[in-house]
Amino acid sequence: MVVCVVLGGGIMEKILRLDAAGEPTAWINREDAANLYVKSQVIWDLGEARKIYGGINAISGRRSAITVKSLIATRGSVNVKTTSDTVTNAMLFRRDGYCCMYCGKQFNYSELTRDHIMPRSRGGSDTWVNLVAACERCNNHKADRTPEEAGMALLAIPFKPNIFEAMYLSNRRILADQMDYLEKQFSSSRNWQ
Repeated sequence: MVVCVVLGGGIMEKILRLDAAGEPTAWINREDAANLYVKSQVIWDLGEARKIYGGINAISGRRSAITVKSLIATRGSVNVKTTSDTVTNAMLFRRDGYCCMYCGKQFNYSELTRDHIMPRSRGGSDTWVNLVAACERCNNHKADRTPEEAGMALLAIPFKPNIFEAMYLSNRRILADQMDYLEKQFSSSRNWQ
C-alpha cells in the first residue's frame, strides 16, 4: 500500500520512533510512520494524533486516511539513524547553547567552530568529551594547544549526551509532546529549553 501524504501547508514535522521499551531510535517522516501502522508494526503510540490522507478510491469516491501519533513504538530491530556517538557541528553547537566555551559569548551557527580540547595534531579525537563550540577568535588563539597551555579556561565540561538528548539535539522542530517525552530522560549536565 502506498500512502500519499497531503501537507496542510508549512513544514512537515517528524515522528519520534521508539523501540518497544520506549527508547528513541530515529526521527521518521509521517509517510514512513503511516506505513508502519499499515504493516501492524506499531505496538503503542503517544502524543497528538495527525491525519494523513491518501488517494481517492475510484469505485467509492472516498479518500483514504490514517491517523498517526507523534511518538510511535515499533516491534523488531531498527537501524538507528541518530546515536549518542554521532557528533555533528549542528548538534555540538546546540549542546553548547551556541556559546563559545572559552569567552562565553553567544554566536550564530556560521560564526562558531569545532574546537578539539586535546588537539587532533596531538591525538585528540572527534568525540563529545573532546569537542566544544568556540568562536574563531578563541579557536585561533588556542591553536594546537590544550586550554591549560593556552591559559584559557573552559566554561563548561563537555559531555556525551544520552540517546534522549541526542535525539533532541538532532531535530530543530520538536513537538511539545515529543519534548515532554524526551526531557524526562535528560541528564543534569545541561538545562535545555
